[in-house]
Formats: sequence, structure tokens, C-alpha cells
Amino acid sequence: MNQASLELRDVRKTFGDFAAVDGVSMAVPPGTIFGLLGPNGAGKTTTIRMVMDIIAPDSGDILLFGEPRRRKDLERIGYLPEERGLYRKMTVVEHLAFLGELHGLGRRDATERAGRWLERLELADRAKAKVEELSKGMQQKIQLAGTVLHEPDVVILDEPFSGLDPINQGLFKDVLAEFKAEGRTILFSTHVMEQAEKLCDHICLISKGRVVLQGQLAQIKHERGGNSYHMVASGDLAAIESLPGIAAVLPTDADNRGDDRGEARLVLEPDADGAAVLRELTRALDVTEFRSQEPDLEQIFIQAVRDAV
Repeated sequence: MNQASLELRDVRKTFGDFAAVDGVSMAVPPGTIFGLLGPNGAGKTTTIRMVMDIIAPDSGDILLFGEPRRRKDLERIGYLPEERGLYRKMTVVEHLAFLGELHGLGRRDATERAGRWLERLELADRAKAKVEELSKGMQQKIQLAGTVLHEPDVVILDEPFSGLDPINQGLFKDVLAEFKAEGRTILFSTHVMEQAEKLCDHICLISKGRVVLQGQLAQIKHERGGNSYHMVASGDLAAIESLPGIAAVLPTDADNRGDDRGEARLVLEPDADGAAVLRELTRALDVTEFRSQEPDLEQIFIQAVRDAV
């Protein structure tokens, strides 16, 4: 197994009597897109700030590239914080070149890289404009470029899609996919499960400062999808809620079929057998489709939080 790019071992941080991060352990595999997920206030930003040595953990270990975190290792990381700042009176290219120099690049190299990133992010025509003249979406593009100008091995983004319109969200996602293809490791935090579901290879779900679920997303969905089924049938769907093994019958958003068939998602009891439930269903309905259905990430998260209480 490849050494984790980033690893946390039982990391804790309190502010007064409030435990913001309460024993978080996680490992971020190299060359993957890793989602640090949870609702607002779950402890995501505090966790990232400890990784970046902005604040110190009360206890626990943080490892970068297999070694206890050292300041020089942070040079291999590109970090986009949730609270972002720009030098508004600088021109766009000056701003990016300055950030590149802060990461150890020479002026000429930094300026050349800035030009390439402005082309990639469709801002080449604004290179000489002052940062304050740009729209919010354009400024967020500049912030992303400044984060990765020094070609870091690990990119950490705190709520990177916040405030972006759909077009720029798509552009950011394309850039992250390119980073992954180049072998870089991406960790991003978000409370929007739909974004994570489309992008992530691995996830760590936290709630109230504690890990409630983590692992490879595909495996989690496979394991959690065993009691969820999609059904198409004719008859009284409401009547099957009382059948043995069925925990819930949930309507779907499917288009009108133009016939008397209905669709529903069935959630079975944890110990229910799908084949046995199907036999009961066929006694009550004319079933034309019955198949296992993976739950979406939002459903998984809600259930994981409930199970952790």
C-alpha cells in the first residue's frame, strides 16, 4: 500500500469547553480526490488549519508524506482557505507572480506560470486589470491559480465551490480532475454532498468533530446499498408498507409512464432478505422491476450521523 500523503492520528482541538475536533483519524491516499465532508460547524476547517500548522492540535499526530509534519513539507502543499484574501490594488498578473515568489519561484518563472494559468482559467484578457475590478467568480479563479502556481504535490481546498456559478464550478472540477490525472493528491472540504459524490475517490464524514464514516466511496456505497431497492409495479403501492421486511416505501421523481405502473424506492429492514421480500411483493402487486439501488451520499451521511448518536 502506498504511503498516505496526509495522515491524522487521534487529533483533538478544543476551544474552552467546546471540542471542535474530537479524536479525528484519517489517511489520504496519494493521487486521489479525498472529500472531508460534514455540515457547517462539523470541524472541517479547524482540521485543515491544524494540518497547515495555522493552529496547533491539543493532542494527536499529523503526518505529511509519511513523516511527522515539518514546516518544509508545507511547501509541497497548495492551500486555498475558506476565508480568502487578495491584494486588490495589484494587477492580476502581478498578484499571481507575487504569490509564486512567496512559494520560492523566481520572478520570471512565476510570471510565465501566471500567464499559463490565466489562459487555462479563461482570464488571459484580464491579466493587466486590477484585482478589484474583477467579478467575484473571476477573483475565485485567481485564488485557485495562486494556490497551485508552484505545482504542489497536495492541494487542499476549503469549500472551494462556495459562491461559484455552475459554469465556474464545472471549470474547477475539470482542473481537479487534471490534477488527479497528473498524480497529485487533492483534499477538499464541503458540506454539499452532491459535489463530493461526483468527484471523490475517498471520503471522511465528520459530525460534531468526530468521524462517523470513512473509506473508499464506491465501497461505502456498495456496503450501504444492500437494503435499498428500486421497484416498478402495478397495484396499490401504499398497501405494501406493512409487509414483513420493509422499513419504508419512498416515492421517486420518475416521469409519468403513461400507464398504471408506479415506482418507489424500498428501504428494507437491516436483516431482511431481498428475495423473500420480493416473494411477498409479487403476492400483492404485479412487479415488473425489482433491483438493488445504491443510496446517494446525502442519504448515507444522514444515516451515518443518526447511527453515531
